[in-house]
Order: sequence, then structure tokens, then C-alpha cells
Amino acid sequence: MSGLFAAGLILLAAAAAADLAGWRSGPPYVLGAAGSACLAVAGGFALAGRTVRLPVAGWLGQPVPGQPSAALSADRLSGLFLVMAFGAAALVSVAFASWAARPDTPTRRGLGADYALALGAVAVIVTARDAFTALFGWEALTIAFYLLAGSSRRRSQAAQLTFAFGRLSGAALLAGLLLLAAKSHSITLASFSHVPGGAARTTALVLLLAGFAVKAGLVPLQVWLPPGYAAAPGPARAIMAGVCVNVAFYGMWRTLALLGRPPGWLVGALLVLGAVTALLGIAHATVQNRLNRVIAYSSVENTGLIVVGFGVALTGAAVHDQRLIAAGLLAATLQMVAHTAAKSLLFTSAAGLEAGAGGDDLEQLRARARRTPWSGFGLAVGSVTLAGLPPTVGFVSEWFLLESLMQQFRVPGLGYRLVLAVAGAAVALTAGFAGVTFVRLVGLVVKRDGPEAVRGAPLTYGWTGRGAVVVLSFCCLAISAVTPLEIRVIAAGLSPVVPSGLVMGALKSPWVLQPVFAGFSILSPSWLWVEMPLMLLVVMLLTWAVSGGRLLRVRRVPPWHSATIGVDGLDSYTAFGYANPTRRVLAGVLHTQAEVQEIMLEDPDPDEGAGPPDRPGDPEPEEVAHLRYASDVVEVVETYLYRPAIRAFLAVVAVAKRLQSGRLDAYLLYMLIALIAIIAVVTALA
Repeated sequence: MSGLFAAGLILLAAAAAADLAGWRSGPPYVLGAAGSACLAVAGGFALAGRTVRLPVAGWLGQPVPGQPSAALSADRLSGLFLVMAFGAAALVSVAFASWAARPDTPTRRGLGADYALALGAVAVIVTARDAFTALFGWEALTIAFYLLAGSSRRRSQAAQLTFAFGRLSGAALLAGLLLLAAKSHSITLASFSHVPGGAARTTALVLLLAGFAVKAGLVPLQVWLPPGYAAAPGPARAIMAGVCVNVAFYGMWRTLALLGRPPGWLVGALLVLGAVTALLGIAHATVQNRLNRVIAYSSVENTGLIVVGFGVALTGAAVHDQRLIAAGLLAATLQMVAHTAAKSLLFTSAAGLEAGAGGDDLEQLRARARRTPWSGFGLAVGSVTLAGLPPTVGFVSEWFLLESLMQQFRVPGLGYRLVLAVAGAAVALTAGFAGVTFVRLVGLVVKRDGPEAVRGAPLTYGWTGRGAVVVLSFCCLAISAVTPLEIRVIAAGLSPVVPSGLVMGALKSPWVLQPVFAGFSILSPSWLWVEMPLMLLVVMLLTWAVSGGRLLRVRRVPPWHSATIGVDGLDSYTAFGYANPTRRVLAGVLHTQAEVQEIMLEDPDPDEGAGPPDRPGDPEPEEVAHLRYASDVVEVVETYLYRPAIRAFLAVVAVAKRLQSGRLDAYLLYMLIALIAIIAVVTALA
């Protein structure tokens, strides 16, 4: 099994070498797909309890005397994340190879190497057993994100923002791990569980969770994520958002396993931040007019949902309720599985639609699914999944999340109960707006009548790419049918954090689920797959009987029009117009700004008798006054937090520049002052 793991890493290295050698189309991504498949299989063996270990002490330098040699190894928790992340990565890589093989695809040298570096970094982080190796993988992933987001020079600002927040997350992890290493006198992760409780342990816990929150995109650290994801080319967005982001959640799960019970104020803060992240993310996704921005902000929303589930688990740890830990972690992990499958599918499908239309503006993508039906099908399935509609995996995960939040009456203490209730209300509201968001995508891109597709434009994916889209779509739909089996797998994967028997409490019977706590509620998504088709068949037969056989002879009209049938052109619904009611309803959250301007346009219908406008002696065309309505939203966190902070920082920099006088005696004085300050601090702490 260790050989499979080593083969996966070697194949990813070969993918990077193939790209740098000049093979920029299919080979790097085919090798990456094979490497991802090997890593996923190795994760499956680790999940089953088999040994998966790869010594790397010789690669990273000589081992430290008195410390265990560095190695990559996978326990059951690592195996769960390897299966989930690299199972999706293998399918996305197949689509990536098909996308890159098109002759008109704008690829650059190094893109395949950046992609391979990102996947390799994920494998290293998930299997690292010491702080040094984990930080090495984390920094490698930060570099890979920077390179992927900066693939186009026009998007360098997004790449710089991605890199800056990546460095911030790395600094937080470095500080937290160093603090734990200093207290445990070891750099192995397992030794951190022996650090005694106190200020140092709590500080390290806060620093680690903050570092992981940056990578996941938790408010107020989410501002890099939408521009960073949208700036990456094609299916690389699916690698970043559907695969690599899972390392942040792995870090949270592993931190809970190592450090255990958190302080109550931290639990409340995470629940509130998760709820705000979910609501703010879906609010921005609802009003975006670019497809990739909609999907990217949806990633922010899903981060909030997953963190809320993790917050429920932390609540259980704080009040010593193992069943609540199991309920929260199960809900969060199910949501993570749904997000991995749906987000990989959505970004992969969006890459196909964008390539076919030449852009990702929703107005430009009207009815483009007719020209790229495979990508359109993937977009529809992914949208339904993230909208949380049955019988998709998204419906099951959101049901478990809401049910876990409803267990607040079992928690002692009014503070915990209030925070859980507020988080539950925010999640319910988020689910409602998610339906509005993704109905808009399906209505405009898949079903809406629009301009004619570009004549002669080829389909964007070959047969392998279409196959990958179909398999990802199948996963979004079919995993819910086998949710009892999925829960058994998750229970094995979560066993290093919470006993698997408690997670298995979610199975009331082989095909009926409950939210870990017996006697509260039940759900059978497997039976939904039987009942929903049967009900549809019954409704169709009844309709046929009532219509007297005239069902197929009814008058047909276009399925997606404005309020009045036959309205099209400038008077029909647009992506902006459809989202405008939401813009007004959420004005308090989005700080919606509206503006009405009077503009003058030429009269398109001149008076009768007037000749052509270019005939000598004819009057000039008349100008008619029109009103133009514009409405926009602001990124609240960026506008009211980061921009004032940047202005204050630049003011400090301007003052600091005055100290650069160029005089040697002044610099010696600065050094003396700094030395005295350091000696004073060390003396005070001694």
C-alpha cells in the first residue's frame, strides 16, 4: 500500500516534469489523473486500517537527533481525506486533459506543473506526521495557489492577494506549531496532545484554527477567495475549490483530535463566524453577474456551513458530550463531501461553457447549454446539489446540519443554546437564498432562450472530458442513494477523533437515518430514490388519464420567459434584473447602492415620412430622454475593514520612511534602542 502512495507522488512529479519539458496539453494531466487515482486507492487502504507509510527523512535533510525521522503516513482520518480529495482530483484531471488538448485553449508553460504542485502539496499536508513536513506542504500549496491565480498577467492583483493571505495563514500555523513544539519538546504532531492546558495551549489552538480559516475563506478572511478562484484558468478552479480547500478542514479535524476541549468563547466565535460566512457568501453569490464569481462566492457559503457543523462538534467537546461531537462532525463531513463533488463539477462545467462562449458573463452565457450540452448538464446537476434539493447529496448534508443544530436543547448553558439557535436560523436562511441563486443559473444558462450560439464553434470537451462530467454528476446524485454506506465510511474515517460507534448511531436501520440522537427525526434518502420516480410516474399517468390522451397535443411555449409570454430582447429578464429583488432585500447586508440617471438616446422609430438619416435635407434624428437604473453591492469586509486598515498602514509607512535619513550614526542609534528593548523584554520574562 505504501508503494501505491509512493507511485502517486512519483506520477505527480512526472506530470510537473512533462509540463516543464514542453508537453503542455494532455500528458501532464493524464499523469496527474493516474497519480490522483493511486493516492485515492492508497487512502482507501488507510481507511480500512492498512499501513500506508513513506519515509522522507532523506528528502528533507538529516533527522534531528532525539527526534523521530520524518515520514508521510496515513491513518484512518488521513485516508478519508485522501479518498475524498483525490477521487475528485482524478476526475477533474481527466476533464483538464480534455480541456487543455483543444487547439484554441490558452495554456502557458508551467500550468501543468502548478497543478501537480498543488495536488502534491495536498498529499503531503494530509499525511504529514510532524510540524516541519506539514508546514513544508502548506507553503508549497500557497505557492501553487499563487501561480494558478497568476496564470494570466492581467490577473496579477488577484494572485498577489491570494499569496498575501496564504502567507498570513502560514505565519499563523508556524506560530501555533512552534508554541506547541516548545511546550511538548517535540515536532511530531502526536506529541502535541500531551501539552498541558493553559494559556499556551489555548493560544496555539486559536492560531491553528485561524490559519486554517484563512485557507478555507472564513469571514473576515475570505476576501482573497472569490478573485483568487476566478482568476485561475479553466478546470484549475475545480482543483483549488473542490480539492485543495479540503486541507483546511482536515487541519481543523486534526486539531480537534490533538488538542481536544476548546474554551467556550472560541466555540461561540466560530459558530457566529460560520453563520455570517454562509449568509454573506450566498448573498454575494446571488447578485453576481459572472458565472465564476457566483460559484466562487458559493464556496465561501459552503465554508460557513462546514464550519458551523464543526462548531457543533466543538460545542460537544466543550460540554463533554461525545454524541454531539459525532453529530457535528458527521454533518460537517457530509457537507464537505457534497461541496467537493458539486464544486468540482460546477467549475469543470463552467470551464466548458466559458470556452464555448468566450467569457463567463451570464448575459453572454444565455442558453449556451444548448451548444455545450454536457457542460450544461453538469451545471444543472451541480446547481441542484448546492441548492440542497432532493435527491442529491446536498439535500442529505444540509438535513444533517440543520438536525445537528436543533440539538441545542440538549446543551447546558443559555449562551451555547442562543448561539446554536442563531446559527440554525442563519443556515436556514442561507439554504433559501441558495435556491434562488442556483435557480437563476439553471434558468439563464440551461433553459433560457438567448442569442444564437457561435456558428461552427466546437464542443469544448472531448469524450473523456464529457465522461468526467457525467461521472461527477453521477456522484452528486447517486451518493445520496447510498448514504448509509457513506456514513459507515465516514465513521471509520472519523475514528481518530470520535468513536466510530457514536457516528454509526446515525443509522436507525440499514436504510433509515437519524441525527445520531435516537427518537428525534428520521430520513431515508435511499427510499427517496424509489419514491420520487414512482410519484413522478403516477403524476404523469394521472395527467394522461385526465387529459384524455391529449397530453402531447397541448400548446407549447418557451419554458423560460419574463412575466409575459413572448417578451424578449431588452424587456426580458436579465441576470442583473433577476437578482435585483435580492439586492434590495439584502440591502442591509450588501449595502446596495442604487442610482438613476437621465440619458439621451436617438429615437429608434422616427416620424413617418422622414427619409433615411443620411439623405441630404432630412432632419436630424431626434433624441429621446431615457432613464438608466444602476444598482451595485459592495464587499462589506473589504470596504469597512481592510481598506481603512491599509490606509492606516500606509500612513505608518510614510512616517517610518522619515527615519531613513541615510546617516550611519542614526542607524547605529536605532540598533542600540532595539537591543536595549530586547534585553528589557527578556529580563522581564526571565
